[in-house]
Amino acid sequence: MRSRYFVTGTSLLIGSVVVTLGVIMSPVLTGVQQTNQTNLAKTSSTQYGPLTGADRDFVVKVRLAGLWEYPVGELALKKGTTAAVKTAGEHLIVGHANLDAASRDIAPKLGITLPNKPTPQQQGFLDTLTAATGKNFDGQMAQILRITHGQIFSSIAKIRATTKNTLVRQLANQANTTVLDHITQMENTGMVDYQKLPAQITATPTQGPNFTKPVMPKPGEPMVVLKKPASLEGKGEPPTPSPPAPVDDAPGSSASPTTPGATSSPAAPAVP
Repeated sequence: MRSRYFVTGTSLLIGSVVVTLGVIMSPVLTGVQQTNQTNLAKTSSTQYGPLTGADRDFVVKVRLAGLWEYPVGELALKKGTTAAVKTAGEHLIVGHANLDAASRDIAPKLGITLPNKPTPQQQGFLDTLTAATGKNFDGQMAQILRITHGQIFSSIAKIRATTKNTLVRQLANQANTTVLDHITQMENTGMVDYQKLPAQITATPTQGPNFTKPVMPKPGEPMVVLKKPASLEGKGEPPTPSPPAPVDDAPGSSASPTTPGATSSPAAPAVP
């Protein structure tokens, strides 16, 4: 399949193509809006709380993200020319293996069917990176993945803030941590062109709804499973948020931070 994306170095020339992670909903996704406008309004009852159309869409797109980003991580380990690019690849593989396991676990509990293939748009991203080599691969990977992860970050927060379903909320928590970690890994490569990011996040209705539409599996089709390789055990995990420092709020306590003259060592800031 010939890619619809052309990149030179760290300059991503997307033209009028929608740039998105394909993970979760984005307000600029014309195709997704056209396809799911009716479904997003549907809410059903489950033992884990109400399940909205937006919740269902979120679970599907978490799965979709792994179906193209996990292979990108494998490409990074094989073709990356720097340690930072290879490390980013480890985080893509491990992060999406963990998210995939979570989405596959909750999907049957919520009556959600998961796709086995990335969308045509996501396949285009993957084809572009499959064809790239050397420093060109490094630059393309960092820029494409930084765009897509950055664009979806706020959408995860919206699901986390609005869902009333406990399983979806847990998945949103995990996705938030993973996506932030992947954003950081792309930036750590030193190959992200920040000035070009806003112009590269563009949308167009010309691609049609099928461009970002999930392809659901046929009856009896085996489910694709993204597994964390044994060789990456202990690698690629996002940092664990630091717990807040204990605070003694008892009246008159000399350790209370509001007590005049009290001294204490500053707590390390928690990782978002």
